[in-house]
Amino acid sequence: MRRGGRGGPSVLGIVLAGGEGKRLMPLTADRAKPAVTFGGTYRLVDFVLSNLVNADILRICVLTQYKSHSLDRHITTTWRMSSLLGNYVTPVPAQQRLGPRWYLGSADAILQSLNLIHDEQPEYVAVFGADHVYRMDPRQMLAQHIESGAGVTVAGIRVPRAESSSFGVISPGPDGQSVRGFLEKPADPPGLVDDPESVFASMGNYVFTTKALTEALQRDAEDDGSVHDMGGSILPALTERGEAQLYDFHDNHVPGETARDQGYWRDVGTLDAYYDAHMDLIAERPAFNLFNRSWPVYTSSGQLSPARFNAGGIASESIISAGCLIRGQVTRSVLSPGVVVDPGAVVQGSVLHDNVKVGRGAVVRGAVLDKNIEVPPGATIGVNPERDSDLYTVSEGGVIALGKGRRVL
Repeated sequence: MRRGGRGGPSVLGIVLAGGEGKRLMPLTADRAKPAVTFGGTYRLVDFVLSNLVNADILRICVLTQYKSHSLDRHITTTWRMSSLLGNYVTPVPAQQRLGPRWYLGSADAILQSLNLIHDEQPEYVAVFGADHVYRMDPRQMLAQHIESGAGVTVAGIRVPRAESSSFGVISPGPDGQSVRGFLEKPADPPGLVDDPESVFASMGNYVFTTKALTEALQRDAEDDGSVHDMGGSILPALTERGEAQLYDFHDNHVPGETARDQGYWRDVGTLDAYYDAHMDLIAERPAFNLFNRSWPVYTSSGQLSPARFNAGGIASESIISAGCLIRGQVTRSVLSPGVVVDPGAVVQGSVLHDNVKVGRGAVVRGAVLDKNIEVPPGATIGVNPERDSDLYTVSEGGVIALGKGRRVL
C-alpha cells in the first residue's frame, strides 16, 4: 500500500456502520443509523468520513449490515474518490466469510473483513464509529500513537461521572496516557484524579498498529466467552496486556474551530440527544458550527433551487435547506431540502426531514418528522401532550417523533 497523504504513514480507515440504532426509532425503522439525516442536508456517516478525508486518510471501508440500502447508496453516489490515485470510500456488506452467520459484534465485523487489511497491508488501521457528530483531526491521534509505540490508542472525552453508564469508560494510568482499565458502561466508576466528578468516555475511535489489531482479533475469535465487541472485548484485552494508550480529545484542534465548538462531540444515539444536537446548530453562536470552511463536512445536496420565502414567510434562528418553500412561520428549527410550510402554519423548535409538507394553519412544535410526511391543514403536533403520546412516539424528554411517510391524524 502506498504511504499516506503528504508522505505520512500508510493508514487504512475502517468505519463501523453496522449498528441497528434501536434507541433512535422510528428514524431507524427503515434505515441504518449512520444514514439518518442530520443538520438538514447531511447523513450521520458524513461526519466521520469528512474527518478521515480531511486528514488525508483516503482509503476507507465502511462496514455495513442492518437496513443498509440507503447508506450504501449515499456512500457510493456521494463519496467518490480519485481512482487514478487509488483512493476510495466503499461500503462493505456482511460477507459471511467465516460461515453462514452475521456479525456477532463490532470485533467480529472486522475479523470477517480481514481480507481488506490483508489486501492493503497498511502500517496502521483507524477504526472509527459512524454515528457521532464532531470534528477531529485523526492525524494528531495517529502521531501520538506512533510516538507511544502502543498497540492501540483510544480517543477519550471527559464526561460527567453520572453519565458513565452510557459509555465505555477509560481509566488512565498515573502518566495520564497509558490505559490501566477499560470498563464497558459501568454504574459507578472512579473519577479522575484531577476531577473526581468526571471520567474519560471512549469516543469509539481507535488507531491500531496493524499487527496488534490482527493478533487481538484472532485471540478474541478463539475465546468462546467473548462478546466479540471492540469496546467490550478488544480494548479490555489489549489494556490487560499493557498495549493501550489514551488520546485526550481535548488536545485535538482543527483549522477554523472556534473557542465555543472546539472539543464538541455528541453521541446522537437517542431521540433526545439527536434533537438536542440539532438545537446546538441554530444558536447565534452555535455549539457546533457547520460553517467552518477550513475543515468542511462533505455531503451531496442534490440539484435543487435555492430556498424561497413568499409573502408572509418568516424564518428565524433556523437552518433552511435548498428547495424549501416558506410561506408560514419557522423559528428555532432545522429544515431539510424540499420542505414546504404553507401560509398560517407554524413550525417551532422542530427538525423536518426531506419533503415534509406542513399544511395551511397547522402547528408543529418540538417534533422530529422524517421524510415525506404531510401535516394536513389545521393539524397540530406538540400542542396536546396526551393526544401526541397516544398517536406518536414521544421520548423521555418530550420530543415527538414520526417515522418516514407516517400519516398525521
